[in-house]
Formats: sequence, structure tokens, C-alpha cells
Amino acid sequence: MILGSIFMLILYLILRYIISWIIYFNNLDTRLGNSTWRFSYDYPVIGDRDISDLDDKDFVRLRRKKNKIILLMYSIVLVMFISSMSLLSKFFLFFFN
Repeated sequence: MILGSIFMLILYLILRYIISWIIYFNNLDTRLGNSTWRFSYDYPVIGDRDISDLDDKDFVRLRRKKNKIILLMYSIVLVMFISSMSLLSKFFLFFFN
């Protein structure tokens, strides 16, 4: 139970670090918006979404980086959810047995 708590704390710190990167990317270009939780496909790029970055190379590459970081954030949130269910079950077994 102690190791699970330490693991959750480490995951939380990693999540806060990833969210700070998302905020940093949002502040680099106003076209990305201020959303932390959604992928950014708002800015129209001529052609099929991100297949070619010939239209606005810097923005498309920045958007790709932000979307990768958001995907990593969702992965950490999923692992945190599964770990919290495990930690909660260990907590209940410890106190109700």
C-alpha cells in the first residue's frame, strides 16, 4: 500500500510536468488555443490535416508536438486510474479484513 501511494505520487508529479509542457506549447502560438485536454485540429491546413507541413511548417510541427504530449497525458491519466483502483482495493482489504 505504501509503494502504491508512492507510485501514485510519482505519476501525479509526472502529470503536472506534462501539463506544464502543454501550457507552454499553448503559449507559443495563439492558434493552438488554451485547452489542455483536447487535441488541436482547429487551424485549417490546406490538404489532408497533417500529412504535409508545406503550408505552415512551424505551426504544424508545433501542433504535432502538442498532440503527442496530450496523448502522453491521457496515457498517464489511464495508468493513474488503474493504479488508483488497485490502491483503493488494497486499502479496503487492509481495513476490512
